[in-house]
Amino acid sequence: MPETLAAPRKGPAGSDFTPLAQQVRASGLLDRRNGYYACAIAVNVLATAAIWVGLAVFDSWWALLLAIPAAAISARTGFLGHDAGHRQISDSARTSRWLGYLLGNLMIGMSYGWWNDKHNRHHGNPNHLGKDPDVGTGALVFSASEAVGRKGVLHWLTRHQSVLFFPMLLLEGISLQVSSIQGLKDRGRKERAIEAALLAVHAAGYLALAFTLMSPGKAVVFILLHQGLFGLHLGMAFAPNHKGMPMPGPGERWDHLRRQVLTSRNVRGGPVTDWFLGGLNYQVEHHLFPSIPRPNLRKVQPLVREHCVKVGLPYVETGLVESYQLVLRHLHDVAAPLRVE
Repeated sequence: MPETLAAPRKGPAGSDFTPLAQQVRASGLLDRRNGYYACAIAVNVLATAAIWVGLAVFDSWWALLLAIPAAAISARTGFLGHDAGHRQISDSARTSRWLGYLLGNLMIGMSYGWWNDKHNRHHGNPNHLGKDPDVGTGALVFSASEAVGRKGVLHWLTRHQSVLFFPMLLLEGISLQVSSIQGLKDRGRKERAIEAALLAVHAAGYLALAFTLMSPGKAVVFILLHQGLFGLHLGMAFAPNHKGMPMPGPGERWDHLRRQVLTSRNVRGGPVTDWFLGGLNYQVEHHLFPSIPRPNLRKVQPLVREHCVKVGLPYVETGLVESYQLVLRHLHDVAAPLRVE
């Protein structure tokens, strides 16, 4: 299988990473892409406004099809918030934070502070049980040891999680918003006040527009379609990146290069795939250089792949369909103990 784990080399932590880091820094690919991001943010804001104008103009059930581009635009806004969190847009912490507030809290109703904290912990220890919140035990489990002992509804969910995976992603948009509200308690007083206010403005504005521009029935259907497709899109963009890849054991310590490369999977790109996955299909590159502007990930790929070959690390890259097959196979295998009870 392509996920075969290479034993980490012994030696100074990061020693194999240094030459690659120097090469990427010299290439200029770490430089900010201000024009790209200014244009991307403007397009997203205008496209979001256009959706609501469309709903106001077309008083028909057919107008609910606008939930499809609305979900895609919301996902793109989420990708931009992701980039702000990694300081890809600006090297200023304050500017990045406010961009995150506006793109996350205000535009899509997701707490920037909660998500950024969670995502940074994922980057620090990808696929590491107990350290990476993205593989923590929840509705889904990613390790057979965590599947054993589940009871009742959770037992049934885990047993069938490979079949239920994509349907459950339809709830991801709502789940992110609920978790955002719950996560406010962990923010500082000032930050909590700012985030709560922006989340409230988003919710009030979103519901007011929906129920003002449409009949109650249409509004409810639009919201369900929009949020469901938004969650599905985000889930399909992030799921292929690490699920089913090696998971470090409790006592294993890998250097930065191996910690990021061995746990990450790329999805072969092209214009459509790159757009659909937000460019995060170059996940190996993103994890090695999280502050590199997202549109530069494709350009840095040849340098990273060549370096992995040079130091003897497997560089895993699959097609889009195969990546989902690997994710579902992993979820199915994890639940195997429950099928023999």
